[in-house]
Amino acid sequence: MPEESTEDLISQFQSFQQQLQTIIIQKESLKLQSIEIERSVEELNKTEQKTAYKISGQIMINKPVEELKKELEETKENIGLKVKSLEKTEERINNKLKELQSKLKERIK
Repeated sequence: MPEESTEDLISQFQSFQQQLQTIIIQKESLKLQSIEIERSVEELNKTEQKTAYKISGQIMINKPVEELKKELEETKENIGLKVKSLEKTEERINNKLKELQSKLKERIK
């Protein structure tokens, strides 16, 4: 019976590692999106134009610069919230991995 339990622990450990990798990839992707948004807002701040184009699906839409900046800031804020949520999940998974690692070390001894 202890063999199965150890195998279960190893399986859980591997599963948590995969989840952690997925979360890290998602978090990095969101951070890159946030950087792109910051650059877009910077460009909109530099322009003297009253309108700019936004790509939406297969079309480009002409919108007021201020409206575009507002949309981008809201998107950036939402991304920030998602990143924080992923960081909390990442922390929980890291704690679980440490716990499982300790249990596995005890079993291997």
